[in-house]
Amino acid sequence: MSDLDQWKQFTQARIGLNRVGGSIATKEMLKFRLDHANAKDAVNQEPNWELIQKQSHELCQIYGIQNIFIKSQVSSKQEYLLRPDLGRRISEESKLSLFPYNLGYDLSIVCIDGLSAKAIDDNLISFLELFFAKIQNTNLSIAPLVLSRWGRVALGDEIAEILKAKICIVIIGERPGLSAADSLGIYLTYEPKLGFTDESRNCISNVRPLGLPFSLAVEKTIYLIKECLLQKKSGVLLKDQMPGEIKPLNEKKIIPIQPTVD
Repeated sequence: MSDLDQWKQFTQARIGLNRVGGSIATKEMLKFRLDHANAKDAVNQEPNWELIQKQSHELCQIYGIQNIFIKSQVSSKQEYLLRPDLGRRISEESKLSLFPYNLGYDLSIVCIDGLSAKAIDDNLISFLELFFAKIQNTNLSIAPLVLSRWGRVALGDEIAEILKAKICIVIIGERPGLSAADSLGIYLTYEPKLGFTDESRNCISNVRPLGLPFSLAVEKTIYLIKECLLQKKSGVLLKDQMPGEIKPLNEKKIIPIQPTVD
């Protein structure tokens, strides 16, 4: 086995592509086209919201948490892709559904489809199951779990501000790459307010079975929550100094993909 073949065991990135003359080999080209099609499907398709709402409702009942489904100001998938600004604001109808819960909390959790329906369908509930099991040991007050259609990361700021939450966690389907179409991104913001931008957030990227495993993503998320509350800041002001090296639990270490800007 060559050195390059050994590297291929540890990453899904396109390295050492086989060539035939001056062209990429047919097998490599077909795989590229398949991955490109999977990425397009992840963006254009819709999550199975009916199933996700049912599963999240059952999960929230276990921990005594309310469950709310809202919408952004976007009216169609095409508009969502063309108007990111509308995906950062909640609809007027959704505001009315949130106001009864503006009681003040330590933590608001917002789950948004974002740019990958596959990430939400395949990975959201699995992450939430582990997260809720761990977060209950912290004694933090948790706002109703919010699910949102056609939203961007900043949508969580307005939601958490209405709910009067100290920290907002946005769990969103990340923009697909050509080797990963199912990644979740997790964004943490301290004292979120409408108009905040990305330097105010900490990001945990590439959360999926073949990237950063759920158990390690939960561990990192809870660490950042505690640091946010302790230092009263997030984003570029909050440095991640979590002790120990985070490694996937499986034997082969998959190199995480760098986070993308929403």
